[in-house]
Amino acid sequence: MNLANRLTIFRILLVPIMIIVTFFHWEGEFLGIPIVAWVLNAIFIIASITDKLDGHIARSRNQVTTFGKFLDPIADKVLVITALIILVEEGKLPAWIPTIIVFREFIVSGYRLISVEKGGKVIAASIWGKLKTVTQMLAIIVAFLDNNAFGAIFQEKLTGYAFGINCATTILMTVSVIATIFSGWDYIRNGKELLKDR
Repeated sequence: MNLANRLTIFRILLVPIMIIVTFFHWEGEFLGIPIVAWVLNAIFIIASITDKLDGHIARSRNQVTTFGKFLDPIADKVLVITALIILVEEGKLPAWIPTIIVFREFIVSGYRLISVEKGGKVIAASIWGKLKTVTQMLAIIVAFLDNNAFGAIFQEKLTGYAFGINCATTILMTVSVIATIFSGWDYIRNGKELLKDR
């Protein structure tokens, strides 16, 4: 097994560790943010770095494998969805955000399965897909460090750091959801021929 695939497996193993961390109720804060939030964020950032690293290593060393093509997108989706569910459980995100994201992933996965069945036509990732990935990762990182719920700036009188971090969370998460919807629509529009029976 090459290094890129090992990093992908490592990223998957970090997911249950994130879940286990949520069971601990460590006392104490750092910069006004609970220690658990810092630990969860650190794990998520490390996992996100391995996401970029394993792809770079696989391409630069010509180590792209079928195993890696299969496992890498699964690792990415499981990581992001787990992080979002944790944020929902903590009351920081409304459930409709991960619902939209999961729905989009089902659509994309379905199209990819049909594509393979019909000869492997590749639906190129649009700018919306790239924007979704970047804003999603940043939004989750910021949300872990936000002591308030998504959109609290519109409901409470927040000031200073609390206002800034919640504003960043709300904007980044909103942009990521919009990009998620448009990237999903791109898959539907560009892959509609796949749904036609020959």
